[in-house]
Amino acid sequence: MAITTFSGPVRSLAGFITGTDVDSTVTSATLAVTSDSNGQTINLSRAAGITVTLPAATGSKAVYTFIVATAVTSNSNVIQVANSTDTMNGLASVGGTTAAIFGTLPASDTLTMNGSTTGGLVGSYVQVTDIAAGEYLVNAALVGSGTPATPFSAAV
Repeated sequence: MAITTFSGPVRSLAGFITGTDVDSTVTSATLAVTSDSNGQTINLSRAAGITVTLPAATGSKAVYTFIVATAVTSNSNVIQVANSTDTMNGLASVGGTTAAIFGTLPASDTLTMNGSTTGGLVGSYVQVTDIAAGEYLVNAALVGSGTPATPFSAAV
């Protein structure tokens, strides 16, 4: 009988999906996420904002986690799908002078953190999971200021 040996981080989520737990820090204006980022925590560290493009949703169960490590002071941190057919479904809680929970709309495909009313201050957290072909599940806890507003839109 053969013995199978695994090395490195391996997670079992409906089969074996490999990834790394190594954090990556992004300081460039754009980031094209690949399946290699599955399981990683990606630190968004650019005051002028970062536009993150997710891979096409296929139902892979891949999980992408984003933490705002540098507050947005101009532009926005944007997390968007790869194409006009993928959508985001889920919730975002935004805390400012008050707090509110916002759900996606049927055509939502973009989450924007503007550094104030839609979150984007240090500690803001977004997790997206590729749950089906054309569909991401979003769970976000966003730190903002002022009166909270929805971070979701149909922009792709």
